[in-house]
Amino acid sequence: VPVQASGGGLVQAGGSLRLSCALSGRTFSNYVIGWFRQAPAKEREYVGSIYWGGGSPNYADSVKGRFTISRHNTKKTVYLQMNSLKPEDTAVYYCAAKFRGTTDYNTWGQGTLVTVSS
Repeated sequence: VPVQASGGGLVQAGGSLRLSCALSGRTFSNYVIGWFRQAPAKEREYVGSIYWGGGSPNYADSVKGRFTISRHNTKKTVYLQMNSLKPEDTAVYYCAAKFRGTTDYNTWGQGTLVTVSS
């Protein structure tokens, strides 16, 4: 399932931003869509994920309570709503897809840069 993230930009600390992950294709019901981020000189970090077929999203502890993942079936899009942003949220954000029940995300989109100023 090809995916592509968009919506990054510059925001002040405490602000909000919504990223979009557009999916291509027809059938996504058996896929998990994940959000990841990579800050300069740091390892890529898992942010959260959602199973397209239903159920609640999962989140990393670092974003729990501030970030919300949702999906829009007809638009074939997964959203990452980011609230109460902090400078440490600055990173390139990626979305990725994997088949449910597998370990590795095997489809990655180009990232979108989020910069949070203090």
